[in-house]
Formats: sequence, C-alpha cells, structure tokens
Amino acid sequence: MPQASNSIRLHRVLRAPTERIYKAFLDPDALCRWLPPYGYLGKIDRIDAQQGGSFHMSFTNFSSGHSHSFESKFVELTPNERIVLADQFDDPALGADMTKTINLGQVSCGTEIEILHEGLPAAIPVEMCYLGWQDSLRQLARLVETEIPGGE
Repeated sequence: MPQASNSIRLHRVLRAPTERIYKAFLDPDALCRWLPPYGYLGKIDRIDAQQGGSFHMSFTNFSSGHSHSFESKFVELTPNERIVLADQFDDPALGADMTKTINLGQVSCGTEIEILHEGLPAAIPVEMCYLGWQDSLRQLARLVETEIPGGE
C-alpha cells in the first residue's frame, strides 16, 4: 500500500510486555527519557494522561539550545493495545495537524509495535522524522527492555 509523502510507518518488536510499553507513552518522566531524538532534551510542562486529555512538550537541541514545542492530545487510548495522538506544533510555521497511531500486539518474545505518523509539516523532511523516530525507538527499547534485578 503506498504511503503518503507526508507520513511515515515504523515497525519494531521489543522484548517487553505490552503494559510496560503502553505505560511509557503515558508517563511524563518516561516520555522525557525516550521520545526526544538523540541530542535533544525533553520537557513536559503539563499532562492529563487520559482519553481526551493531552500533554505539552518541548524538545531542546542540547548543542544549540534551539527548541520547539507541541501539544499532543490523547484521541484514543485502548489500554495495552492502541494509542492515537493528535499533535500540533506551537510554531505556526510548522502548522500541520499530525496524527500518530500506535498499535501494540503481544507476540511470543514481547510486543510488536506499529506506528503510523501522518500529516508531517512540509518544513520537516520525511527522512528526518524517520531518523528521529529510529532514535526514539532505540531509547524506548533501552527503557522498557531492561530487567532490573529485584526491581520493585
């Protein structure tokens, strides 16, 4: 199936239960840890992690100090299965309405994750968004796949 030129699709299998991955999309400390691509710091200044709620986040380039911020609305939350987010950048020059659909499925070795990120603004090259997501998913894997002995 052809994909729109302003969207990307990602697929990964992570060695972690669906519950842990789902939690990583809702917990503000976890989001700040894994979502910003390499070289960026993330900060969430408000979050209401329920269907219809939202979070406001900024990504700051550690080297240059330049940052951008966005609002993500939780359009759909099906625990441990599906998350749909509607995103809007604060900067009107990036004024695209984006949608991210995250599907989680239990598989024999952990969780299959499929992401469809649609509606990228023209100012963000698709390949740069794809690279950013690859960084983010590597960081997500490091967060959720780690088993900490006696981890209570």
